[in-house]
Amino acid sequence: MKIMAANSNLPLARAIAGYLEMPLVDAQVRRFADEEIFVEIHENVRGEDVFVVQSTSYPANDNLMELLICIDALKRASAKRITAVVPYFGYARQDRKPGPRTPISAKLVANLITEAGADRVLAVDLHAGQIQGFFDIPTDNLFGAPVMAADIQARYGDKDLMVVSPDVGGVVRARALAKRLDNAPLAIVDKRRDRPGESEVMNIIGDVKGRHCIMIDDIIDSGGTLCNAAQSLLDEGAASVTAYITHGVLSGGAVARVDGSALKELVITDSIKPTDAAKDSEKIRILTIAPLIGEAVRRIADESSVSSLFD
Repeated sequence: MKIMAANSNLPLARAIAGYLEMPLVDAQVRRFADEEIFVEIHENVRGEDVFVVQSTSYPANDNLMELLICIDALKRASAKRITAVVPYFGYARQDRKPGPRTPISAKLVANLITEAGADRVLAVDLHAGQIQGFFDIPTDNLFGAPVMAADIQARYGDKDLMVVSPDVGGVVRARALAKRLDNAPLAIVDKRRDRPGESEVMNIIGDVKGRHCIMIDDIIDSGGTLCNAAQSLLDEGAASVTAYITHGVLSGGAVARVDGSALKELVITDSIKPTDAAKDSEKIRILTIAPLIGEAVRRIADESSVSSLFD
């Protein structure tokens, strides 16, 4: 088994390799003068089980191309099996046609990874579970919930907790976390837009009065919806609101928006390399998922059960 890293999240790749007590593959992923990507592997990988760690986060297209070219380089170097380890799978929000004449980009990206030569995919908290079916190769979707549940128990275990889904679509994810937190009660933020261009109205389904609310979601991008939901929960009498989000995209002014919001704390994982602004924020804390991914990698290499990680 060997671990190879492209450039999108080198700290996470190094942490995964450290968990597995092995060095990263000696490889170079660099740019030509015109920004073309060039990959060169400086050690023998013939017959090896190779795991390529690369999140397709910002800049999404560059990082996706790095992943594809790394896979191609390994394939041409006669690696026995190539697993694309994609902690954050970009384009996942384009998993269906929201209107006529629009693409399903998540399926296109799945096809690209497969055609490049990947034999398997390992991802974390895919935006929609059905994306696993977009791949014609084995795909494992890891869940950040066990890591988050352990952190919540350690920090808020003595509080009167309520798990909150920030939208109706995330109820399954919220219910799974609530079950891990000794069947904590569940609330839902119902977002409604009466007319195009008008601001969203937040309706809270569930009694949050006096409770410490834990909002759970897979992605925070601009942060507007999450911050508005936090304020709505406090307006309904919640004692505090903390958000646990797997993928901290945090584009544009999201960090400043979180810092100025009613959120007590935003906890994200290192599936995406955090920006300096996120690391410097007093309200943002980062959990590592390197042990989770590292253990999954070990089990895939050993041909043992990955699903038992979440029992």
